[in-house]
Amino acid sequence: MTDPAPKLSIVELEHSQACVKLSGCWYLRNLITAPELSRKISSYPIKEVEWDMSAIEVLDSGSALILWKAWGKSLPPVLKMKPEHQRLFERWQAQSIPEAAPVSSKASLVVKYTYEFITIFWAQFLELIALLGQLILDIGYLMLHPGDIPWSEISITIYESGVRALGITALVGFLIGIVLSYLSALQLKIFGAEVYIINILGLSIIRELGPLLAAILVAGRSGSAMTAQIGIMRVTEELDALSAMGISHSLRLILPKVLALTVILPLLSVWTSAMALVGGMFSAQSTLDISYQQFFLKIPDVVPLFNVFIGLGKSAVFGLMIALIACHFGFRIKPNTESLGNETTNSVVAAITVVIMVDAVFAILFMGVGMP
Repeated sequence: MTDPAPKLSIVELEHSQACVKLSGCWYLRNLITAPELSRKISSYPIKEVEWDMSAIEVLDSGSALILWKAWGKSLPPVLKMKPEHQRLFERWQAQSIPEAAPVSSKASLVVKYTYEFITIFWAQFLELIALLGQLILDIGYLMLHPGDIPWSEISITIYESGVRALGITALVGFLIGIVLSYLSALQLKIFGAEVYIINILGLSIIRELGPLLAAILVAGRSGSAMTAQIGIMRVTEELDALSAMGISHSLRLILPKVLALTVILPLLSVWTSAMALVGGMFSAQSTLDISYQQFFLKIPDVVPLFNVFIGLGKSAVFGLMIALIACHFGFRIKPNTESLGNETTNSVVAAITVVIMVDAVFAILFMGVGMP
């Protein structure tokens, strides 16, 4: 046997007032097949007619919600219903029904995400400036109190970020020198200008590639390690212990890392440039028959000394920015493993991006300086 369909009928009462009588089985499966019932219920004035639901055999919560919305989210003044049906409407009276969020257009979403990105970027930029200001104050304090200089932390950071990075920087620099020399040799042979490979390798490696390669490797290797180290200290509550003992985070954690990278990265860039030139000499000798002695004698003539100073200066700035960014994202880590991974990734990406941006600024500022 099939359940009776939901019905709506109008009954005229003795005192000339209409009564809307609902009957049948009111549940969602039946209401889907009769969408006109909801429109009819909404068309009748709630306060001017009586409502009789006592003849309804079955009423589920979904149908009760449809009736509740059709009545303007309030019960009619005159309403007859079964006690078990009354409890369904009391449920909707007790809780507020969330309204559907308006559908945003693509243009508004672009504006929203752009605004959020600018807001987050500006907030982090201000935090980085505050970190740099605190670093300057710490340096001023150490100049007045040289006995408080954290020599052990600085030396450990120099060893971890500099000495232990010699192998990977030498390998990458050597291979990049071989690749650059080989590709340049293929083009120079066409014009019979093989000797100019010394000019290309000398200027490009000493002025640009050496410092940039060293900075990118240090940002990916040491910058991520610094961020993760501070994050682990946050997770294990070591930072809270340092604060409880009155030990400055900036003096013991940030300053040693910044000073160590500012000092060690120019030295690493010289090491990387030297290994890249060795790789370039090796490739030039095998492809263009340019001897090692000719390469060594020609380098000082084609590469002015000012290019070495430019490479050292930008490397020091690279080290300063990498350490600041690593510490900044390290202190943003929350005491959970998910935040640790996310902020470490953000630290590496931000550090490499800033290194490339600073390198572009140096290239524009010193565009006509140091050229032969």
